[in-house]
Amino acid sequence: MKQEINSQESNRAEAFSMWMSSPMPMVTLVKTLDVSRLIKVSKKSNIKFTSLMCWCIGRTASQVEEFYTLPVEGKLYRYDRLAINVIVENSKGGINSCDIPYSDDLQQFNRDYQMLTVQVARECKSTFLEDHMVIGTSAMIQTELDCIINQYTDQFSNPMVMWGKYRMGLFKTTLPVSFQFHHVQMDGGHAAKFLQRLQDEINNLKKEW
Repeated sequence: MKQEINSQESNRAEAFSMWMSSPMPMVTLVKTLDVSRLIKVSKKSNIKFTSLMCWCIGRTASQVEEFYTLPVEGKLYRYDRLAINVIVENSKGGINSCDIPYSDDLQQFNRDYQMLTVQVARECKSTFLEDHMVIGTSAMIQTELDCIINQYTDQFSNPMVMWGKYRMGLFKTTLPVSFQFHHVQMDGGHAAKFLQRLQDEINNLKKEW
């Protein structure tokens, strides 16, 4: 559910006053993650690396209060559900956007991921979950990237996690990740904690696998 809230009665009141009218309110942090655990789980479970990465992002965000509030067109909204957006290459060679509802159940999330991305690719039609707070993702796995800076626009205020090709080393596999967020939604400290918690979530992923 999506519900407008009074920005001055929220815990983001000061940030709303300071940053809502800023022409460039987006902030980007970059952190290199150790994704060795994701590679291992992906091989053992037969779940795609990107699906696992998206689930870890959703699971981490679901535990961070700031992710449930988002500024949209000069107003502040509260959500009770999260979704992960992925970019899908469609059957015509173009791309479409696909929103996947987040579930604490990894198997359920993966089923939705597979079903929805295949549907979008086949139909060449984007899907959106307007009543979810959507976390954008973009995986450009054609090459290794140190950092990604997305367009800064008031047309899109959702947080976004972006990455390129992971780097396989002798003892671990690493992945530089760029995290872009609207300053009204959260502060740099919140974003830094999110990235650290994301690393912890990856490290703890399904220890039985």
